[in-house]
Amino acid sequence: MIVGTCSIKLMLYEANSLKDKRHIIKSIMARIQSRFNVSIAEVGLNDSWKTSLIGFACVTNDSAHANQTISKVLKFIDGDSRVEIIDYNIEIL
Repeated sequence: MIVGTCSIKLMLYEANSLKDKRHIIKSIMARIQSRFNVSIAEVGLNDSWKTSLIGFACVTNDSAHANQTISKVLKFIDGDSRVEIIDYNIEIL
């Protein structure tokens, strides 16, 4: 069993309050979860309304498939104009 994990620090440009931030992050997370079948959650920076830390994981039997899934999710997030990826960390276990 191979587990691929990734934590992503995001900058939100359209968020003017915590409510705006939650709306944007929940929207992105729901679309990722349904499209890529990964487990995803906001794991940090909960009180900051301009930045967010989300983490997601996928379980597979091939490390190449885990890398491919993580890359697709990162590309998907990068294509969203509401957020910018500041930093990310990938681990394959």
